[in-house]
Amino acid sequence: MTTTTTKIRPRARAGALVRGSGGPRYAVALLVDALGTGLLRPFLLLYGVTVLRLSAPATGIAMTAGVVVGLVCMPAVGRWLDRGARSTVVAASMLVRVLGVVLLLATPAGRVWPFATAALFLGIGNQAWPAAHAALVATVAHGRERDTALAAGRALRNAGMGAGALLATACLAGGTTALQALAAVTGLAYLTAAALAWSVRLRAHPAATPAEGTAEGTGDGPVPRMRALLAANVVYAFCLNVPEIALPLVLVTQLHASPVWSAAIFVANTVLVVALQVPVTVLMSRFSRRNVLALAGVVLTVSYLGFLAATSLGHGWGAPAVAAVSVLCTIGEIIYAGSATALVTVLAPARALGRTLARFELSTGFGLAVSPAVITVLAPHGSAALWGGLAAATLLAAGATCLPAPPPAGGVCRRPR
Repeated sequence: MTTTTTKIRPRARAGALVRGSGGPRYAVALLVDALGTGLLRPFLLLYGVTVLRLSAPATGIAMTAGVVVGLVCMPAVGRWLDRGARSTVVAASMLVRVLGVVLLLATPAGRVWPFATAALFLGIGNQAWPAAHAALVATVAHGRERDTALAAGRALRNAGMGAGALLATACLAGGTTALQALAAVTGLAYLTAAALAWSVRLRAHPAATPAEGTAEGTGDGPVPRMRALLAANVVYAFCLNVPEIALPLVLVTQLHASPVWSAAIFVANTVLVVALQVPVTVLMSRFSRRNVLALAGVVLTVSYLGFLAATSLGHGWGAPAVAAVSVLCTIGEIIYAGSATALVTVLAPARALGRTLARFELSTGFGLAVSPAVITVLAPHGSAALWGGLAAATLLAAGATCLPAPPPAGGVCRRPR
């Protein structure tokens, strides 16, 4: 099928935005897939411990192994995308998770290897999806319209995951039977989403993608070093785990605050991302993506220093102050999410879009994988070690995004390979 470019103006109607994101069927697929992920992902550990009666360490190791192997598969996903596949790869990332859920339901109690295999397939699907989705959107929309479509997809996904997590929480009271039913519903959700994504039947052709070496008239300035950008992205990705890991850890162990604060911060983070991702991305579209990504690093750095100041207030005022600063951290996350993937899709050579997106998602996945260990190692050494370390690393990452690539011998700046 020949791909056609769908143009979306930043303030266009929702219908035009949906078309630029891949069409209404694909939008429904995203929502159903996100709902399924929200139903299962936060409670996979509970499923292993409660339903399968596995030890917590064995369950955690199996889940971590699934994420790591999923990252290892990313180069193959990138090559598949570069051969022109788009909706097929998205559907495949969902079908792989269907297989994971089937294996999960078939795992007998006390057996860790079948559970590890199920976690492996779920990890592969979760890691492959972002690059496949970004490549699909990059095929049907270009320029700032692409940025807005990517931002809309992220907001939709966060809304679905939030709703799924709430439904899963309601099911926890039902015990083992409810968790098994939850897994079955998740598998059906993934299967439905895969069928909808497959029905889009979108494939890229060389004539339908931007010419290699063009910047689509974005005015993003000198091309940054791609390796530096990917390294910086590892540090940026830490911000995605701050509301889920760092803040609950600090609130409970250092400030001895009620767990309600952690839950409220997580809910507020989800609501803000859903509500502000598209408007903030559109607002930032008047600036170069590279400068916006650097700005995200500065905002995150300021928020980390704010957490450092808030935790020094101790019990009483500390928890409300952390909650207030978390809003600034979420704004930094929104700015980062709205500019990072968009910048990579613009800088990537057309013939290597899939491989470049795969490397970018590999750096994101690596950051998400190592951040819990880094956070939990730094936290016992005090707030200065945790928040000061994160602030320094993020500020360095923001500076790395501004390093231009050296021009070739002929003096003409080319796009990084």
